[in-house]
Amino acid sequence: MRISLSERSDDRNQVAQVDVRAHLANERTYLAWLRTGIATIGLGFVVAKFGLTATTQFFSTVIGIFIVVVGGFMELLALRRFMKNQERIRSGNYEPTSGTELMLSSSLFLIAVLLIAYMFLTL
Repeated sequence: MRISLSERSDDRNQVAQVDVRAHLANERTYLAWLRTGIATIGLGFVVAKFGLTATTQFFSTVIGIFIVVVGGFMELLALRRFMKNQERIRSGNYEPTSGTELMLSSSLFLIAVLLIAYMFLTL
């Protein structure tokens, strides 16, 4: 069945229009999470590979690997969240959750603290 977003002739088309928009919004959110995960992985690689001095190389590598792992988990959590939201949208029973955001925000805050500590150690 082909659904046109401009059709508004009856209630069924309006419901289909809302459904399509919800799915597209879910996809845009998923892609944003993917971009954030890729950027986090890239940051981890840079931190791991470009330690400033020989004395801080180990610390830089450990923090970089940790950041890459967080970026990888971010990708997996994004996929999990996308799939669950797809199911909820299809069933018409969407309940927003904040567990993924809490976990990822806490991880990114920890990364920021580690990077600040690293910068102070390399002054």
